Amino acid sequence: MSETTPRSLPLAVLTSGGDAPGMNAALRAVVKIAASRGIAVLGVMDGYTGLLHGRLRPLTTQDAAGGAHIPDPEIDFAATMGGTMLGSAREPRFVTQDGRKPALEVLRGLSGLVVIGGNGSLAGAHALAGESSTPVVGIPASIDHDVGCTGTSIGVDTALNTIVACCDRISDTARAHRRAFIVEVMGRDSGYLAMAAAVAAGADAVLFGEQGRDEATIVDAVEAAIRRAFGVAGKRRVLIVKAEGVTLPCTELVRQLDARLSDLPEVGVRATVLGHLVRGGSPSFQDRMVAGRLGLAAVDAIRDGVTDVMAAWQAPRAKGETTVDPHVTRVPLADVLTESRALTDGTSEVTRWRVKMMEQLEGVFGL
Repeated sequence: MSETTPRSLPLAVLTSGGDAPGMNAALRAVVKIAASRGIAVLGVMDGYTGLLHGRLRPLTTQDAAGGAHIPDPEIDFAATMGGTMLGSAREPRFVTQDGRKPALEVLRGLSGLVVIGGNGSLAGAHALAGESSTPVVGIPASIDHDVGCTGTSIGVDTALNTIVACCDRISDTARAHRRAFIVEVMGRDSGYLAMAAAVAAGADAVLFGEQGRDEATIVDAVEAAIRRAFGVAGKRRVLIVKAEGVTLPCTELVRQLDARLSDLPEVGVRATVLGHLVRGGSPSFQDRMVAGRLGLAAVDAIRDGVTDVMAAWQAPRAKGETTVDPHVTRVPLADVLTESRALTDGTSEVTRWRVKMMEQLEGVFGL
């Protein structure tokens, strides 16, 4: 074990930013793996806000002989649930060096810190790693799939399963009444959820910010999809999946479509915004499995004295250090943040590929 991570000091873990199903599963993995390595674990309450104020709770206890570390029984229960048992918060003070200073004092009493969260959380972890000798390691957790250098983030699979299930239910009622439904899903800066859900749910069209369409083009495209589906294809339901990042509100889109489709009085257009419904629910098998394996890699990185890295799942085209798990690599947080920015501004090869695939499928959606 590195001199910077003495066995006598506890490891801390926090969850930060938007919650994602599977955060608790990652927390369970970190706690149990660390305990099995003889390391005590503290949970930081309410993300970086709790770190600034030193609000830490024990997640392990020692047995009567003062030897083995025993995980808190609540860990197993929480791992089956969405949200985060430690709580989360967005902390504006953390963006400045002066604002982070109280957290550095807390880190001095730790063997390491594991940060579970999305891009903002990982940016905080990168800043701390550069200002402290205590190892800091990130685990990607974001339902939007907008974290760079990882094949998936914790929460993506569960969110998609939730969206597809909702679309299936909406399709049931749409068929009964010959209606078109616009279903808005989360994804302010990334349209991945809309793209993937549209394919899985058999949507007639998909709208996402990366298309770069203006309002008139969006309305034209949706009107055409509805007319094609109810006319040429003879369908009884139309499903349009829309990403949150498309700035045209659902209510306005429906209003304009109603006016344009006045010659089809038997066709109704409705909108459903799934919103935070997508964040909740018990994590899927995949999210629990990925969370566990990333948790293992994070603890091992801290035991090795490695800092300023993220444990990545099947990192696409990212140069990272391999781990004992062939599907998990350690990728520098600086690289992660650079690629994350590219994902959202459209310059990433991954984003370009996603958009190209959707363009090729455009003719399939309406069939």
